[in-house]
Amino acid sequence: MLILWIVWAVVTCALLALLAYRGTLTRYEEDQLFLDPAENHQQAEQTEIVKKVNRVTPLVRIMTGATCVLSVLIIGIYVWDAISQFK
Repeated sequence: MLILWIVWAVVTCALLALLAYRGTLTRYEEDQLFLDPAENHQQAEQTEIVKKVNRVTPLVRIMTGATCVLSVLIIGIYVWDAISQFK
């Protein structure tokens, strides 16, 4: 059970780190850009930010799923043990 808790903690910390990283990336992303030909560098910056966010998004989804599965597994083990105690 201790190993399961350690795995859950590592996966959850990785998820929090990915969420923090994605938050720092999107902090400088603009919702709308009104660009003229002289400001192509801003478009390039925004495109680079979107590429980085798109690379992180699948990892965030995987870690979120893993955290949820491990949480349900831990809760299930405790519920199973509680039911076994009453029998």
